[in-house]
Amino acid sequence: MAEELRIDSHPALERPVLIAAFRGWNDGGQGASLAGAYLARAWSAIEFASIDPESFYDFQATRPMVSLVDGTMRRIEWPENTFMYAPLPGGGRDAIIMLGVEPNLRWRTFCDHVTQVATEFKVELVVTLGSLLADVPHTRPAPVTGSATDPELIDRLGLQASRYEGPTGVVGVLHDACGRAGISSASLWAAVPHYVSLTPSPRAAKALVDRLAELLGADVDTAELGEAADAYAQQVSEAVSADEETSAYVQDLERRVDELAEEADIPSGDAIAAELTRYLRQRDRDKDDDGGDDVAREH
Repeated sequence: MAEELRIDSHPALERPVLIAAFRGWNDGGQGASLAGAYLARAWSAIEFASIDPESFYDFQATRPMVSLVDGTMRRIEWPENTFMYAPLPGGGRDAIIMLGVEPNLRWRTFCDHVTQVATEFKVELVVTLGSLLADVPHTRPAPVTGSATDPELIDRLGLQASRYEGPTGVVGVLHDACGRAGISSASLWAAVPHYVSLTPSPRAAKALVDRLAELLGADVDTAELGEAADAYAQQVSEAVSADEETSAYVQDLERRVDELAEEADIPSGDAIAAELTRYLRQRDRDKDDDGGDDVAREH
């Protein structure tokens, strides 16, 4: 068990915050994993610990990859769960960034390894990043919802109380493990258009990075993500314009988001997603009553 978690060095960290992002169920449009990887690169983070994948994955479900080194030597690339550290620019503290892949097996033990790292390095706050598919248009900034269960943390960081009930991913189990370990934790989720769910979304990644920087009082240069987000929007718009029904659906989403923005100064991500969902469901019911064709049902 002790060998599953490998800590290669023990850097002296000041009031660290642990930022975690996992590929898999919690990562619609790869928004969360893109955000985490961008932060690690932007802050020149240094790896210092990892979790061995052998006991946490069904390799028939999460297969390792084969790559060529120098065009000849074959190398097996296993699912990685690594911890890196870096100073938090402008935040007066350090950051631990965990980049991983949602495991197939032994979630509680896996999350205990994460909280062991957090405890050993005296992490003051764990923030997980996630992205989910929703009825939002690709042409508007991705709404981000920040939530927690600790009332003091909710008030101090301007978050919302977590009221979600239903299936969860490793992110939800990690927050439970943090609670049992007495570690404060919060979650940031960006909404990704469900009609382009297979396309990586730098727009969602940028929204997560911006919200995280605001939450932690950190400085992050997101110019590169901004350029990628603009290119993403243009490419998706070109694809959407080729289909009349999808184009009409996206225009409805845009109109609804703009109406919400006019009704409230700063609508929350939850409010936008909830209003859009209610609107689309009502529109579908109206179409059914009128005998019309469905254009945009929830997926």
